[in-house]
Amino acid sequence: MLHKVNIAGLTMDEVSGTPIIILQTEDDDAQTIPIWIGLLEATAIASALRDIRFDRPMTHDLFKNFSEYLNYHVSKVEICDIRDNTYYARICFFSPEKSFDMDARPSDAIAIALRFNAEIYVDTKVLEKSQSPVNEKAEALDKSKEGQKWTEYLKKMAPDDFGKYKM
Repeated sequence: MLHKVNIAGLTMDEVSGTPIIILQTEDDDAQTIPIWIGLLEATAIASALRDIRFDRPMTHDLFKNFSEYLNYHVSKVEICDIRDNTYYARICFFSPEKSFDMDARPSDAIAIALRFNAEIYVDTKVLEKSQSPVNEKAEALDKSKEGQKWTEYLKKMAPDDFGKYKM
């Protein structure tokens, strides 16, 4: 089953300096999914969210222009799987002649969805795999004082602790 999501935030991982996009389901139980992404893709997503236009087309804008030239549009994007902490996505295209989908990185798929005003969905199995098991006790690998400090910090975090579109 697919769950419609919105972009709840775009923030930076303070430890690694890697951008994180936070997706949140529109369901009544509103689950969040953090996905670590590349800096260029974060810039492409942030510029679309803020409706920033550049003099020359960026890669995702060029892709949109080319797709529209060929009379293809994006109907939706699906974050369809997670394996070994890597998320997988599909971009669903349509035209008057045919429909098809293709594999993509979630960050690219989201950047393209924003340009086409397409909806973003997450598969139930991704929600299940991305959530920490409630009954399992996680163990920190770093037993140092610094590691313990981060363990406590992360335990106390809630989805609302992530900033809205911070860069």
